[in-house]
Amino acid sequence: MADQLDHFDLVVIGAGPAGEKGAAQAAYFGKRVCVVERSPRPGGAAVNTGTIPSKTLRETALHFSQLRQRGLYGVDVHVQPDITIADFMFRERAVVEAEWQLIGENFARHHVTVVQGAATLLDPHAVEVTRFGEPPRRLSAEFILLATGSHPQRPPQIPFDDQVIVDSDSVLSLPDIPARMVVLGGGVIGCEYASIFAALGVRVTLVNGRNRLLAQLDHEASEALRIELTRRLGVQVLLGAEAAEVRIEGDDKKVGVVRLTDGTELVADCVFVAVGRDGATASLGLETAGVRVNDRGFVLVDDRYRTTVPSIYAAGDVIGFPALASTSMEQARVAVCDAFDLKYKKQLANVIPYGVWTIPEIACVGETEESAREKGLHVEVGKTSFRLNARGQIIGEVDGFVKLVFRREDLRLLGCTIVGEGACELIHVAAAVLSFDGTIDYFIQSVFNYPTLGDAYKYAAYDGLQRLARRVSTTAGLPRVE
Repeated sequence: MADQLDHFDLVVIGAGPAGEKGAAQAAYFGKRVCVVERSPRPGGAAVNTGTIPSKTLRETALHFSQLRQRGLYGVDVHVQPDITIADFMFRERAVVEAEWQLIGENFARHHVTVVQGAATLLDPHAVEVTRFGEPPRRLSAEFILLATGSHPQRPPQIPFDDQVIVDSDSVLSLPDIPARMVVLGGGVIGCEYASIFAALGVRVTLVNGRNRLLAQLDHEASEALRIELTRRLGVQVLLGAEAAEVRIEGDDKKVGVVRLTDGTELVADCVFVAVGRDGATASLGLETAGVRVNDRGFVLVDDRYRTTVPSIYAAGDVIGFPALASTSMEQARVAVCDAFDLKYKKQLANVIPYGVWTIPEIACVGETEESAREKGLHVEVGKTSFRLNARGQIIGEVDGFVKLVFRREDLRLLGCTIVGEGACELIHVAAAVLSFDGTIDYFIQSVFNYPTLGDAYKYAAYDGLQRLARRVSTTAGLPRVE
């Protein structure tokens, strides 16, 4: 029997977005909560190696490269030639440290106990925490929430050394900005970092096994990203290409070589591998408690985030898709409310916006044109370019666009994709309309501040109505619409 001081209503393993918000939610309702985090600092991958660092680095890259100002004042600008890795990382460190403080304050405000160390499940209600130089500590609880996140996949045939061959965890520790980089993987992480380093003048080659980047997104958004990466940032994009071998060469072992299946060899100072992520569950002792995982280490859960053990829940990246910080937080809140039968949050929202912080930004919500047609829906699209938008002209963002997908018969909005500056903020307007089953008439009737990028919604809706009118007027047996 555990000591009374070490018994809690809830033990949370992991202090990332899911762990933090799940713990705070339970504590808000008066539960006694303990969070166990193996790292010296809270925040998980979102704060320390993923979401926050990559987005902060993106802003730093845009600042140093002055891409936002390019061509606005009649001059062209380039990356400062004397930039160092310290310059590049300064803002990222400041933001991360601020996040550490905010998380710590949140735990303190909710009277959450924080224990630093590695947690292992002993049974469905007990956890052992070990820390170097200290005796093991046993914690017991009515419920346990697993929120340990995920980590980059490291294929065994790739000789990672975290200096020449790196992943999203180790790339932030590079001593210098490389002159040449090969990125393996055309998913979100690969495309984000490819655009960030290219903005800083690095000669980037992106290798993707599929025939388009970010294949899950709208096809026009994928193509727009490819064009912008190549034309604006100078990235060499190789689609439908596979790496057959990755090795390190040179007397000083500082040259990375990627041999493609067609025999082509790419030489770089850094090879960035972004081929997927696995659940961070290997050392948790899940098999001892009876918690099941899939072949990639992701915990199996039901629609209430319960694992195969009723007293153990899991939320966030550790359960896999969609693996977003935003959904991770809400999943944990739902899990905690279900565990303690709190009549507060019973399910995840049915509308989830998705953002990709590449250069340019891409955001989407709901159906894409392709997914809607694959489902047999009778849809029309409306699209407008930021080139036709006053704010777009002012800030020089003329290649972005807003694209709406809506049902023909009743104009109900089904989805939206945005490419360009502010896309990840703008998308929430479409998400709100989707959440109340609104139609594109919302955009027609609304008044948007002028000049703003948000005003593009109205003209995308007008374009959709015009396309629909043309479709009706040219359909056999239907009256012409004037």
